[in-house]
Amino acid sequence: MGIVPLERALQLAADVDLDLVEVAPMARPPVCKLMDFGKFKYESALKAREARRNQQQTVIKEMKLRPKIDPHDYETKKGHVVRFLKAGDKVKVTIMFRGREQSRPELGYRLLRRLESEITDLGYVEAAPKQDGRNMIMVLAPHRAVKASAVAATASRGGPRERAAEESGAPEAGETPEAGETAAAGETGPTAETSGQ
Repeated sequence: MGIVPLERALQLAADVDLDLVEVAPMARPPVCKLMDFGKFKYESALKAREARRNQQQTVIKEMKLRPKIDPHDYETKKGHVVRFLKAGDKVKVTIMFRGREQSRPELGYRLLRRLESEITDLGYVEAAPKQDGRNMIMVLAPHRAVKASAVAATASRGGPRERAAEESGAPEAGETPEAGETAAAGETGPTAETSGQ
């Protein structure tokens, strides 16, 4: 529409029952747009929610063991590690030493190596075992194929909800309202530039 007075731009917005929104305040003259601001805020929130849903969040689970662990307890803890890796999460395995056990770190190292060899099909060692005071720490991460299948399983669980949203007639995230654009000459300036329809 070009440069028009601010009062005229406000009158145009009132005539078509839209809001006059400043989209580029630093431009000279400032650029304004005629739009339904409530609908714009709703669509922005929808886009932000969609972006958060598609975002990968790295979760690190922790499993604590002792060097003199019972075989059954070891199998139970290994089962938890396997479940975490299948879910696509990283696992921090901590061996806790107490008293004289600290003089035998090779026991903890052997236990971590055994665990590593038993889960090679699901994950790999991201951080090698290292002594950290009274503890020995190793970080396991899932293979990409395992992580991809976990993400696909999570996405398939959300499928019915997405279909319900489509059937309810909710507006698409990328749609923008039909509106003209306006550029105001300034807050106190007598003119505004409008463009659009």
